[in-house]
Amino acid sequence: MAVTLMDGMVMARSAFHHSVNYRSVMMFGKASLVEGEAAKTASLKAMFEQWFPGRWDNMRPMLAKELKATSILSIPIDEASAKIRTGPPVDDEDDYGLPIWAGILPVTTNVGKPIDDPRNLQGLMPPADLAKFIIG
Repeated sequence: MAVTLMDGMVMARSAFHHSVNYRSVMMFGKASLVEGEAAKTASLKAMFEQWFPGRWDNMRPMLAKELKATSILSIPIDEASAKIRTGPPVDDEDDYGLPIWAGILPVTTNVGKPIDDPRNLQGLMPPADLAKFIIG
């Protein structure tokens, strides 16, 4: 499994020294299928509680056909490797005297304000606990 997040575009004084600031991880392990209704339900509940604390108990229970249609993999991590690039451009020493702007153009991911499903029942408001996800 590999995950990379880009944090910024690094703009240098030359094309050669342009880069990106990022965080990346690769994890290695042998995946296995989680089987059985109880184990699958427990895994899904744990995932939801990690991402959206309290949401699991506010949803309708999963239907047997939904659970049957859902595959869950368990991956014990045997090895992992992480790599990070941060900081400003690293130009050739002679290029620092050039009248060319250099710096970082930050890249961010933000959670926006909730958008109601147009088919919500009238008068329903987003749960108050969603506010903890919203930045700004």
